[in-house]
Amino acid sequence: MSQPVLEARGVSKHFTAGRATVRAVEDATLALLPGRIVALVGESGSGKTTLARLLARFYPPTAGEIRLRGEPVKGNQRAYYRDVQLIFQDPFGSLNPLHRVRYNLERAVKLHHEVRSKEEVEQRVVELLERVSLTPVEQFVDKFPHELSGGQRQRVVIARALAVEPKVLLGDEPISMLDVSIRLEMLNLLDRLRTEDGLALLYITHDIASARYLCDDIVVMYAGRMVEGGPKEAVIADPLHPYTQLLIDSSPDPERDRTDRAALFDAEDLGEPPSLIDPPAGCRFHPRCPVAMDICRTDVPPRTELPDGRWTHCWLQENK
Repeated sequence: MSQPVLEARGVSKHFTAGRATVRAVEDATLALLPGRIVALVGESGSGKTTLARLLARFYPPTAGEIRLRGEPVKGNQRAYYRDVQLIFQDPFGSLNPLHRVRYNLERAVKLHHEVRSKEEVEQRVVELLERVSLTPVEQFVDKFPHELSGGQRQRVVIARALAVEPKVLLGDEPISMLDVSIRLEMLNLLDRLRTEDGLALLYITHDIASARYLCDDIVVMYAGRMVEGGPKEAVIADPLHPYTQLLIDSSPDPERDRTDRAALFDAEDLGEPPSLIDPPAGCRFHPRCPVAMDICRTDVPPRTELPDGRWTHCWLQENK
């Protein structure tokens, strides 16, 4: 297996809110490899977006380190921002509404690449729009963002990210604000880009179905901590952590047999996720977990590795 392009090693992020400390991400470890897609799933507020912004270096980690091609990232490295691009959830909010599509793409090309002529820039813009299937190009290149549909705007955002020739794409719920009718098109576009360019891709979502369709591996987060990860089919077919089991059982799937686990969870009876200002001791899921043990309430579970490539932070697996 190839070496990771981008890694988070034991990364934590704490925010100060008055006298309180918000423990948004704790001890997160993640590796993104060329040509592979990792889905990061979990409820709202689980820390998914915070982790993506740490990887994009929007703010520095409180602890741990980010590595690019095996080297720790330090200082203000412009090359890092070229190699790692973040695609936001809201395509309209991430494009300058006062400028046409042409300007949004030309600016990225000029900032990160040496271009010799106006013709060279124009050719690059045409190629980018063609890559994301905004054709005929002349119908889109001189439009303002408000003149495009949501799907078309998101394609422009992806084209702008590709303009700098990145090695990693971080997609923060990139299809959640799009019409259902075009979500599959966007997923297929992302899949084609990783195949053609060998991009490493982090796909953040709360939708298990889209994660299963697109990704190679799934990592599950709960209340700022990673709880389980591994190959997608193994994680979905046989979840090791009770929270992963809850997520999968809560997702619509008419073909899934829920009889074996139906008695374990009733999502309405489990309460709300904990506050990250004062998170529970031990496993953060234990207040909602129907099979929690005494040790779950006091000690953070270590990482348990399985032979099939899966891992989990759960005392149920550690005690087997």
